[in-house]
Amino acid sequence: MRNTRSVPARPVPLIALAVTTAGSLLLGPNAAAAEPRPPVHREAALDQQVARAPLSAAQRALTGAGAAPQAEAALGDDGRGYPRRQVLGPDPVNPADKSLKLGLTPYHALAPKLNALQALGDRVSVEVAGRSAGGHRLYLVTVTAPETVRQARSQARMRELIEQAPALAAKSPEIKRTYKAPVFVNNNIHGNEWEGTDASLRLIERLATAKDAATRDLLSHSRLYFNITANPDGRIAGTRANANGFDMNRDFVTASQPEVRAMRQIMVDKQPTVMLDLHGYVNGTLIEPTTPPHGENYEYDLFLKNSYANALGMEAAVNGLGYTPQKDGVEPAQIPFRDQEEGWDDWPPIFTPQYAAFHGTVAAHTVEIPMEVNGSVYDTLPVTELRRRSAINVDVAGAALRATLDFVRTKRTSLVADQIEVFRRGAAGAAQVPVSPETVPGVPGIGPEDVYTTTFPRAYVIPAPGTTAAARLVGHLVAGDVRVTRATHSFRLGGRTYAKGSYVVDMHQPKRGLANVLLADGRDISDKVSAMYDISGWSLGRLWGTTVQTLPRMPYGGVLRPVREASSVAYVAPRGDLRLRLDDPNEVGALNSLLRDGVRVLRAADGSAIVPGSARRQAREAARQYDVAFHATRLTGTVPLQRTRVAAAVTAGELFALREMDFEVTPVSTDVLNAGFDWSSVDVLFVSVGLEYGDLSAAARTALDAFLAGHGLVGRGITGAELNTAAGLLAAKPVEGNGDANGVVRVRNSGSPLMSGAPDHGFVYAPVWFTDLGPDVRVEQAYGAGNPLVSGHWRPSPDGSGGPADAAGRASVVSGPGAVLFGTEPLFRDHPKGEFAQVARALLAMAHTTDTSRKRLPNR
Repeated sequence: MRNTRSVPARPVPLIALAVTTAGSLLLGPNAAAAEPRPPVHREAALDQQVARAPLSAAQRALTGAGAAPQAEAALGDDGRGYPRRQVLGPDPVNPADKSLKLGLTPYHALAPKLNALQALGDRVSVEVAGRSAGGHRLYLVTVTAPETVRQARSQARMRELIEQAPALAAKSPEIKRTYKAPVFVNNNIHGNEWEGTDASLRLIERLATAKDAATRDLLSHSRLYFNITANPDGRIAGTRANANGFDMNRDFVTASQPEVRAMRQIMVDKQPTVMLDLHGYVNGTLIEPTTPPHGENYEYDLFLKNSYANALGMEAAVNGLGYTPQKDGVEPAQIPFRDQEEGWDDWPPIFTPQYAAFHGTVAAHTVEIPMEVNGSVYDTLPVTELRRRSAINVDVAGAALRATLDFVRTKRTSLVADQIEVFRRGAAGAAQVPVSPETVPGVPGIGPEDVYTTTFPRAYVIPAPGTTAAARLVGHLVAGDVRVTRATHSFRLGGRTYAKGSYVVDMHQPKRGLANVLLADGRDISDKVSAMYDISGWSLGRLWGTTVQTLPRMPYGGVLRPVREASSVAYVAPRGDLRLRLDDPNEVGALNSLLRDGVRVLRAADGSAIVPGSARRQAREAARQYDVAFHATRLTGTVPLQRTRVAAAVTAGELFALREMDFEVTPVSTDVLNAGFDWSSVDVLFVSVGLEYGDLSAAARTALDAFLAGHGLVGRGITGAELNTAAGLLAAKPVEGNGDANGVVRVRNSGSPLMSGAPDHGFVYAPVWFTDLGPDVRVEQAYGAGNPLVSGHWRPSPDGSGGPADAAGRASVVSGPGAVLFGTEPLFRDHPKGEFAQVARALLAMAHTTDTSRKRLPNR
């Protein structure tokens, strides 16, 4: 326990934060508490599973089909009052819905249930916020006292004033008196953590008809927004992930999934002061705020003040239900900030509550309800026991919800004032306030280990306005409600000239924290804690393939104009043959679309693609679809490129990234190959997980060897490297770094066609490097000298090996006849966009390796 805490430490070790999704407390109603099991990283299991997501789910996410159809609903303030009723059409009854076994509400029952709730009175409205990767509707329920059109417009005007002019909002008596505090409840983002949905439905039903003074007061002074199930795909299938295999509670920095984009839009549009994200299963109930390290871009003094106060209320409500370890197997609730030293941090904004903080939420919580009902126990425990546990979980989630609403009702004025102060500090460029017993009174045990602040630059500039990568980054910022401007003519600052069209992000803006957490390099926090819960480093400025620089001051003279979206960079030269650089995933997608249409494309010596002028019409279509530029060239290609079909034993994020680049992908695994696989249907093999050479049958091994005699392997991580060794391809010894290490690293690229245009930074998770290289092995990329880690967490392993010093200068990507091996994570969770092209070029190079005379190494 932290010796800086002034409250007594809980009599449990850190491992009491038992994430029971890994399998833990199997308690009957009269059983004593079981010994807690060690915690697991919240994403580790999915990052080690081979992906099998259907192509249709990726297409739905990539084409924007997750957006709410106009005919169904629009979430913005469009002049309508409340209630906003609509009759939801039914979904087909699905007897295989996994929630049925638990006695919970199946997805197909939600639409009729929500129709019935709307019919109870004038307090409940239902809108469709979007569609999931699997095509299911995402329901947003609003509960509030009725509002006329005029009243709703007044609320919208006040909300806009709070963000856009916070100094004025702070002085507004109208806001203090009549503004309805928005509250956001997010349920079931992990599909096999079901009960938040049912607790919310139960609460909505009570609020719809309650006549007591407290309820009338609450609904007159707040709007309650319930995302009924953030993950209907997973709710139905009983999986943590959505139909694309994504853990969406890791996707908020990237927003690759339609469900996450819908949640982001809810936060932008509704601007919640308070939010709950209901999860399971940790026994006793885990209620944030968290352990260190704390995100350095928050206004953490305001966040901690309110989050801790609300956590105390939720703790009392949960413990007040009367469940006990002896009688029910339910441990007392716990608050990580108070009760634990480390292990459950809020450093990365990939989690829903942490991301919400950048939209003005001043009390945000993950709540982990106690009783495990998923994983192996779902299949092994009796139905009666599963339903007993689920009933307890619904009760616990309901207690947390009711306590939060009591907190909002009694603290509405100060919650709104603190949200205004968050935005005021950002707009004014005011300094953050470090947490201390003096700045956050009432929160016990604050120590120096809780102090994380940063220095915000005056502005950022993206000086490459004509690139696809710059347009992607700007579009992402704008979608997250970050203010971006564009130069109407060139300007000079700090001895540099910036071209007309350069994008500038003024850091004196209400959501400066979000802008900085996305664009900054981040920080090396290896010395702060022994291990992190999930990723520790990310940087769109370093990893998304475009240049991002800081400015010492803002340009003068009215040179900047606000932008609502990035300008298109689609271009096709009017004459001559055309060159497509292949530095960006969109450019790779454009190439693959041309190849699919039968266009003859050649690869140039620098790795770019040469398109004949006779295919200008097809190039124009590809340029519009992928927002890329085809420039005139005199280069001549030498190697014909063909539509590349990929057999992939990879993670969900990697599979999605391959499909984002429009590769034709067939998921494979050890089991698939052992069942008999038609190798004639693919051109190249990409392996990172789920394919072990030693586990293949003799027939499968023979077939794989025959394929690799005429085609190549692209391997990532230790699994890909071990397959290379076992198959006798490249002479390269893989060395594993610390398996928990992750973050942004400096790299040195070779300048070969494989690495042409590659960024000088990469991303690692469980880094690997290569030694003992054979004479035919080329170092394509190496880790930077000294300490290659820029931001993240990378310590040596307990035996002293595997740290960044061991990796410094070592080969991170190698190639040779028949294989390319990556020790970095260039497709990690679909995030490091600037690195995608490295994998694409490797796949194109390895797809038709026809040198059957190359010498194979002995099989391991």
